[in-house]
Amino acid sequence: MQGLIADIDLIEEEKSTETCGYKVSNEEEFGSKKLYIESYGCQMNYSDSEIVTSILRKEGFGTTSHVDQADVILINTCSIREKAEQTVRNRLNYFRGVKKRNSDVTIGVLGCMAERLKAKLLEEEKIVDLVLGPDAYRDLPKLVKQAEDGEKGINTFLSREETYADIAPVRLNSNGVTAFISIMRGCDNMCSFCVVPFTRGRERSRDPQSIVNEAQNLLRQGYREVTLLGQNVDSYKWSANENNKARLEKSEETEIVNFANLLAMVAEIDPDLRVRFSTSHPKDITDEVLHTMSEYENICKNIHLPAQSGNSRILKLMNRTYDREWYIERINAIRRILGEECGITSDMIAGFCSETEEEHQDTLSLMDYVKYDFSYMFFYSERPGTLAAKKYEDDIPLEIKKRRLQEVMEKQRQYSIERNQLDIGKTFKVLIEGRSKRSELQMQGRNTANKVVVFDGDYPKGTYINVQIHDCSAGTLFGKVVA
Repeated sequence: MQGLIADIDLIEEEKSTETCGYKVSNEEEFGSKKLYIESYGCQMNYSDSEIVTSILRKEGFGTTSHVDQADVILINTCSIREKAEQTVRNRLNYFRGVKKRNSDVTIGVLGCMAERLKAKLLEEEKIVDLVLGPDAYRDLPKLVKQAEDGEKGINTFLSREETYADIAPVRLNSNGVTAFISIMRGCDNMCSFCVVPFTRGRERSRDPQSIVNEAQNLLRQGYREVTLLGQNVDSYKWSANENNKARLEKSEETEIVNFANLLAMVAEIDPDLRVRFSTSHPKDITDEVLHTMSEYENICKNIHLPAQSGNSRILKLMNRTYDREWYIERINAIRRILGEECGITSDMIAGFCSETEEEHQDTLSLMDYVKYDFSYMFFYSERPGTLAAKKYEDDIPLEIKKRRLQEVMEKQRQYSIERNQLDIGKTFKVLIEGRSKRSELQMQGRNTANKVVVFDGDYPKGTYINVQIHDCSAGTLFGKVVA
């Protein structure tokens, strides 16, 4: 799976968004029942939790941030790495104590781990009452009622049509400024290390007009930035047929809407609505997408382009369907069309099956060439059921994996600082997201390259302001407001 960026403040593997969980922090009164939900993994999971909350809200559920007040506890899981699954196991162990205090509480496991383990979860984790895969969330009300009657439930059916396009997500942990819009589901890439095609099914794209409508509604609610989400957004493709052709506002002649078309449709809603996207696949990102980004000022100049490795043989073993030269050509195209200031971020895996020291050095030399602003970095973790687990021996000792990962992390920190130092003296248009995490006397927002900018003052969130940069760290720019 491609990494979906959450926060460029953090570089260390242990602090990556793919191993962190977030619980709902806003509380809503919609009835006598309360939902407590935690999410782990990529931003697609967080987006799914907003859909789940919307589905249960229609059944009279409010939300709570206090687990002991909940009637239903849901944990939305990730299977991308063993560590992520172990984190979920630890949380379920904690919920075991909650169940002892309140035997009536319903506990459910959602998402990729539910899809991968299916009925085994009900057997292994005796406290779990229901298990639902990513395409089965419409079944939640029925399975919750079954659980309340003492009957455990499971639905891990993978759909080829489900996109939840008609469900308005309930924005959880929202700053009221930025929001995610899921534009597609599933993945057709069969990267040998990845479980996502098996846990999220095949690719299918949402009706573009439903995406535009969701973005327009967010703008009316005061949001000023949307991030279009997909496992591989560049493969977004929606075909109009005779029944829905009229729903496309772009052009009656448009039979197929690709990702470049969709970007333009969302960007044209309002110049004050910023548009981001994640994640891109090196084999699919086109010059058409890059030129569309350059045409619209409000399409942010930041691309997450996971490399995974800098060596062509390893990339072939990973079934990434591109080689080192292809990847470098795409980097060159980004720099040529969008300029040196476009933020480029990546995913890197150290110690994949049979990787030699020389091949590891190729990854480091690719980082020297690109000079990423930020990367998500991990050592290889074999996942059951993947092509790599079936075909290759996980033969790199753990201590070597960790040493190689440390070298990747050190090099990334070097370039994160170097890239940020290039911004000192420059002035950026920053969208204010709220108070700084470090001081109530400071504000923070992000520039077009998705870099966190911190500055003194008291300004309304959701507004744009010009900030001149005077200092930086590896993950943050510091500046002062200028006219």
